[in-house]
Order: sequence, then C-alpha cells, then structure tokens
Amino acid sequence: MHDSDPLMNVSLTRRQFLKTATFAAGVLLAGCGPKGVPGARVTLTQWYHQYGEPGAQEAVQRYAREYTKLHPDIAVRVVWIPGDYSTKLGTALLTRNGPDVFESSLSLPMVTAGEVVPLDDLFTPEIRADFNPKDLALNSVGGKIYGVKMFDDTAALYYRKSILEKSGVEPPRTMDALIEAVKVLNKADRKSLFVGNDGGVGSLLTIVPWSAGSDFLAGDRVVFSNPRTAAAYEKLLELNATNALLMGAPTDWYDPSAFTQGLAAMQWTGLWAYPAIRKALGDDFGVLPWPALDAQGAPATFLGGWTAMVNAQSSQIEEAKKYVKWLWIDRTDLQKDWCLSYGFHVPCRASVALTADALRAPAAAAAVHNLSVYGHALPPQWNSAMGTALTDAATHILKEGRPAAESLAVAAHKCEVVLRRMQE
Repeated sequence: MHDSDPLMNVSLTRRQFLKTATFAAGVLLAGCGPKGVPGARVTLTQWYHQYGEPGAQEAVQRYAREYTKLHPDIAVRVVWIPGDYSTKLGTALLTRNGPDVFESSLSLPMVTAGEVVPLDDLFTPEIRADFNPKDLALNSVGGKIYGVKMFDDTAALYYRKSILEKSGVEPPRTMDALIEAVKVLNKADRKSLFVGNDGGVGSLLTIVPWSAGSDFLAGDRVVFSNPRTAAAYEKLLELNATNALLMGAPTDWYDPSAFTQGLAAMQWTGLWAYPAIRKALGDDFGVLPWPALDAQGAPATFLGGWTAMVNAQSSQIEEAKKYVKWLWIDRTDLQKDWCLSYGFHVPCRASVALTADALRAPAAAAAVHNLSVYGHALPPQWNSAMGTALTDAATHILKEGRPAAESLAVAAHKCEVVLRRMQE
C-alpha cells in the first residue's frame, strides 16, 4: 500500500469544486451514496481510496457485511474511490450527501470547517494507552481526537548484508558514514544507494531535517528555517555529489525493484516492500532508520498511514461512530487482517502489533522498533501548499545549487502566509 501515505488536505477552490462536484453527484446517483437498503433501518456509506493490493477491496466489503450480520438493521455501503481521492473527498465533505465514514489524514481546515466529529468518547483510558501516542497526536486538534488510525506505515534503509560484509562496510549510522559507505560500495555495474530518481527530493524531504533534530511546525510557528535544516539538505547534496546514487531506475523509491534486482546495494523504501524483498533475497538484508545527520541529530523515519473519521454532516453520526469503534478499536482480529493480509503494515495498537507473527522476523521487528522510537509525522496544521513550498526549496538546493539558508527562508515565509490564512 505505498499509496497509503497520509494525504495533505487541501482547501478546495471554486474551480476545483465545480470540477469534481459532477463526480460526487455521479457517485450518489449511481447508487453508491447513502440511499436506504431494503430491510435496513440505517445505511452508512464508507469511503476508501483505491488501494492497489489484491484482496483489499474484498476485505473491507467483507468487514461491512460482517457488521450487518451482527446488526441486521444497519447496512454499510463501501465506496471504492479511484483517482484523486483527496480532491473528491474534499468536494463530498462540502455537501450534505458525503460519506458517513471515510479515511483520510486530519487537517486543521477539516476541524475549523466542522467537517469531522470528535471521537474522544471511543477512547477509554485503556484503549488510549494502547495506541501509539504519536498517532493520537497527529489526529488531535485543540485537545480533541478526530480520528482512529487504521494502520501505521513507515520506511527503512534496506541494505544487502552480503555486499556490505564483502566490502568491509558497516551499516551506516550517520550521514558521514553513509557518504563514505556509498563511495566504497559503488561499482561499474551496481550503484550504492537508491533514494528515488530525483536524488531524494521527494522521499527524504522531511526525513533529513528530522535526522538533524529539526522540525517543521511548533504550534502556530514555522520552525524549519534554521541552520540544522540547512545543514541536513547540504549533506544530502554532498551525498548526491558522490555520483554513487542510482538515477533513472525503471520505478521510483517506493518500489523495491531496484534493490531486489541488484541495481543498488541499499535502498530507502517503505515497510510495505518487505514481503517482496524477503521473497527475493531471503535473509540477506537488514534495515535501518535514516542515519542521523551527526552526533547532535538522531535517526529518523516517517510515521504514515490512514485514519478513519466520521463526517460531521452525517445524519447518522452515532451509528457511524459505533461502526468505527467496532472496526478500528474492538475488532483487533480484523485490524491485524487489514494490516498484514493484503500488504505489510503495522497495527496501530501495541497489543495487536505484539501478537502479529509476521512482525517478529528480525528485519520486520527492527523496522517496527525504529518506527516506534524514531518515527515522525507532520501535524494537522501542515498542508500541501506548505509541502510544495518546502519541495521547491529542496529542489533549489539539491538541483540548482542555491544557498540552503536563503531557499529555506523563502519557503518558511510562504508557509507562514499559508498558516496565517488557515488560522483566520
């Protein structure tokens, strides 16, 4: 489920609304909307984006049918949304005919616009303590919890044990060690490292600042324009300058093919790639978080995934909340099934993750540990406009050689403007 990374919620313009309103209306008119089902007192509509794994769609339909068997007066209509899910969802939430339950990532505009329902009453103290505190934080605004995390995603630096051992290279724990390692590992017929065909602009955009101990927002302040963030991007530029990074791979960083086919000795990619890597390489690989910038930094990875939410305009809010609680809190067996039968992800509840046999293998267990200790997530106040500003800055630094401090200052100013508008 590499397409399961959190979405950046975007406020819709009038043009975007008109462009996608026809889609939303079409969904409802086609019978996928919240129309009544014969024999059911209540029909809940639940939206998912289009997952790519075989069996995923059938699984969520099966969960819905099981709920109806337990509650014959309540039908759950699953809607599988292809294409630009974020925009289509944003459009639907502006109408009174949107889904009752949907998956997304929480954003501040969702809360300020009154689009989502607080779900604090679903979290008893025992349940709250069983969830990763970072998952609770990224789904909270103003002290209220607005979603239940469905699964956690993360990434790792995969490395071929045999290649590193043969070359006398230790798994790198700092950026300087990584740079020295790629110089040794680089061969005429094999590159040392693959972080994406753009040299890490996309895959490492937030990772390298986190590895420097820097962050992006602190409350209502933009905080990434600082010497540590600049140093992190400059070090990534130094890594690119070794000419040991794989470029022009057939697929990008989220696909493990470059690693499994021997095009690179190391690759930064998602935990979702673990089964394919294990199948291709057996036990001849290890995983690390992204190396710390230096002794003052720390290893880093991302905490991603999707969250189940309840539409505040639903006419069946209480029934929708009960369904979310049943599926994503009570039914730990279904949560484990969803995370590990159709992809490879970490259940959000610690008690569930601990009982997952698939996560006990050494490399998988290491990735889960790294997620728990070194995982970071962007807060609900961060949106795609801010992400675009930061991406532009990273591109200027890594591809055009512009001064890092100057590029970050420009990006920070743009983000401050966006943040102020969101808070108005």
